[in-house]
Amino acid sequence: MARWRFLFGILVAVWPRLAAADMIDTSGLQPWETCALCHGIDGVSRMAKFPRLAAQPEAYLAKQLRDFRLAHRQNDDNVMMDNAALLSPAEVQVVARYFSDQEAPGPIEDIEATDRAAGGALFNSGRPAENLPACAACHVKGDPAANYPAITAQHPGYIEKQLRDFKEGRRQNDPDGVMRSVAAKLSARDIAAVAAYAGSLPRQKRSQP
Repeated sequence: MARWRFLFGILVAVWPRLAAADMIDTSGLQPWETCALCHGIDGVSRMAKFPRLAAQPEAYLAKQLRDFRLAHRQNDDNVMMDNAALLSPAEVQVVARYFSDQEAPGPIEDIEATDRAAGGALFNSGRPAENLPACAACHVKGDPAANYPAITAQHPGYIEKQLRDFKEGRRQNDPDGVMRSVAAKLSARDIAAVAAYAGSLPRQKRSQP
């Protein structure tokens, strides 16, 4: 079993680059099917490196793909930039709609109760004395109008990485710099706690307008 996990990990790592380099024939695939190798055909990835896309607001997903295409957002090894560049504007919308339409995922199950408890107050109430808003105000279902994602039922490791990237300025595609200003007020302990709590919640799908 360990051997197969290792081989699958190698395949996941190299497939996007091979596809981007036209070394794999993807002509018979729907545009979301190449995304599915990492993100799951149902948008519920099994590996923390890859975010769960199912039931995210369509507008948010489309914006992230456009930002990757235009290099307004980067990721490790630029794999998403390479693959988003293969999509036409119409395909960006098709992919975003496909994953947005998937069934909302359940919570991440292997989260320690102590980690979950520590993040609850910050997620639900924020810290008003520090002008730190509650995560729940924007990120339970996500907000298509403001391009905010749902972070419930997301891999805690992925949430932590994004918050660190906002805090350290590596990610800068947040509207009006909102997330950079929020993340700047979070300690490493805050980030780990709120990520664990958010991941432990089921995702609530927002009705499409």
